[in-house]
Amino acid sequence: MRDFESIAASLNQPMYVVTTRHGEERAGCLVGFGCQVSIAPARFLVCLSDKNHTYRLTRRATRLAVHVLGPHQHRLARLFGTETGDRVDKFARCAWKPDAHGVPILGEARAWFSGPITATTVFGDHEGFVVAPDAAAVAGPVEDLLGMHDVLYLDPGHPA
Repeated sequence: MRDFESIAASLNQPMYVVTTRHGEERAGCLVGFGCQVSIAPARFLVCLSDKNHTYRLTRRATRLAVHVLGPHQHRLARLFGTETGDRVDKFARCAWKPDAHGVPILGEARAWFSGPITATTVFGDHEGFVVAPDAAAVAGPVEDLLGMHDVLYLDPGHPA
C-alpha cells in the first residue's frame, strides 16, 4: 500500500473547478480527480468528495461545468478549494455568468465545458459524475495547467 501511496503522491494531475446549480442554488469546488473516459461519445468523469457542499448539490443537479485553470490561477483554486459553500457564496467573490442552462461559468477560467450528468458511480469517499459535454469554450492556452502539486499548500474547506 505504501508503494501505491508513493506513486499517487508523485502524480501531478490537473486541477479543475467544477460548478453546478439546482434551482436557485449554486455550488463549485476544486477537483483533483477527473479525466476523459470516452472519445465517441465524448465523456468526462469528475469525482467529488462526499463530504462537501458541491457534492450534495450535484446529487440533485442535472448538469456540471468543468473549468480548466492555468498554472498561476491560485486565487480561483484557493477560493474554490479552501472555502465551503456551506458558509460562503464563492460566486460573489469571482466573475461568472450562467450558461444557457443556468450553470455558473467562471470568467477567469482558461477553458471550460459543460453538459448533462449521464451516470454516477460511488468510488469510496468520492462519487464519480460522468458529464456528456455539449458546450465548451477556450479563452487561453490549455497546454500548461494548474496541477495538484501547485495546490498542496491549500487547506481544504472540508476533509477529503
